[in-house]
Amino acid sequence: MTIDAQTQIELEAAAFRTLQAHLQTRTDVQNIDMMNLAGFCRNCLSRWYQEAAAEKGIAMSKDDAREMFYGMPFEQWKEQHQTEASSESMASFKEAHPE
Repeated sequence: MTIDAQTQIELEAAAFRTLQAHLQTRTDVQNIDMMNLAGFCRNCLSRWYQEAAAEKGIAMSKDDAREMFYGMPFEQWKEQHQTEASSESMASFKEAHPE
């Protein structure tokens, strides 16, 4: 199967938007659990978004990128949805990400 470059970009963008919308509705899924299972989280995705903007010469702060990805200011998301990480989750994170 051959897909032209523009169509590939459009499909990738659509997949990203679907992932973003999914994670905005699955507020029960905590970032630490995503990091432990997949090695990335919402913050990683927002950082990659910010880095992609920088590559295009677009100035975007970390807070702006997070708000774009979370759909609200990060502090608001944390207040509404972030729970305290369990000691097991923290231990798993430290084991998987020792740096």
